[in-house]
Amino acid sequence: MDTVTQPSKKNYAERKAELKQAQRKAAKPLLWIGIVSIVMLFAGFTSAYVVRANNGNWLIFQLPDIAIISTAIILTSSVTMFMAQMAIKKNNFVLTSLSLGITLILGICFFYTQYQGWHQLTAQGIYALGKGSNASGSFLYLIAFIHILHMIGGLIALSLSLTKTLLKKYSSADYLGIELTAIYWHFLDILWVYLFLFLYFYR
Repeated sequence: MDTVTQPSKKNYAERKAELKQAQRKAAKPLLWIGIVSIVMLFAGFTSAYVVRANNGNWLIFQLPDIAIISTAIILTSSVTMFMAQMAIKKNNFVLTSLSLGITLILGICFFYTQYQGWHQLTAQGIYALGKGSNASGSFLYLIAFIHILHMIGGLIALSLSLTKTLLKKYSSADYLGIELTAIYWHFLDILWVYLFLFLYFYR
């Protein structure tokens, strides 16, 4: 009985390990596919923005001053995210945890500045919907809102990476989770800089 059961358990463990390895190999390509999809989505939004702006009845607005602070915050978060990547490669769990924690806090601060920016927009009379709204304002809120939704995914990924780091689930030999989180977070940062420059120069 034992001679039959033991190989069966071994085969199951081997299959499980092979499946896990296959999932790990597929994780990064799947992430890049997702990133390309997001790029296409925002390319579509900004193209539609340009087309609609050229059709007239377009309200010229000023971006909130706090948008510059948002940009500074998100660029700083990329630096701290990079620090976390470098630290885990050296098995420096304290610095990795600290860097991920700071990145998470900066991400939350970015949310707050976006919220304040929307208040500044409404103070200018720029509304997303309803009476007094204009297509320019609607596009602006839509683009910002969709970016925020993707940022929520980034914050969730950061929280998971931080938790696993604190539990020492990562090491210099295995830090795929942090690497994937970093790729996505850096992408979101670059995306915001693109959107900020686009909206700043094309209003």
